Amino acid sequence: MAIIVTFNAPGAAQDLYDKCIERVTDGHGFTSSADLPVPGLLAHASGPVEGGWRVTDVWESPEAFETFATVLGPILADLGYGDLRPEVTPAHNVVIG
Repeated sequence: MAIIVTFNAPGAAQDLYDKCIERVTDGHGFTSSADLPVPGLLAHASGPVEGGWRVTDVWESPEAFETFATVLGPILADLGYGDLRPEVTPAHNVVIG
């Protein structure tokens, strides 16, 4: 079952997002789900919101996201956002493309 994962990072800006992406991808950039060190990402979007930054992903399963979280968690902690917890909801319908 696909899930929707949303991170709302109060006080964060594009700089934090860019640093996370650089570290998650070992500096290779992020233009495709294949750029991530784990499989399972179906869709990704990020951008500014009032008072912070939002990232919304669709993962093919909770297990795929949990695997990714083992990579992302230490990076967020190192950047001062170790307490950041996503909102995770089941996806009813996912359309790609």
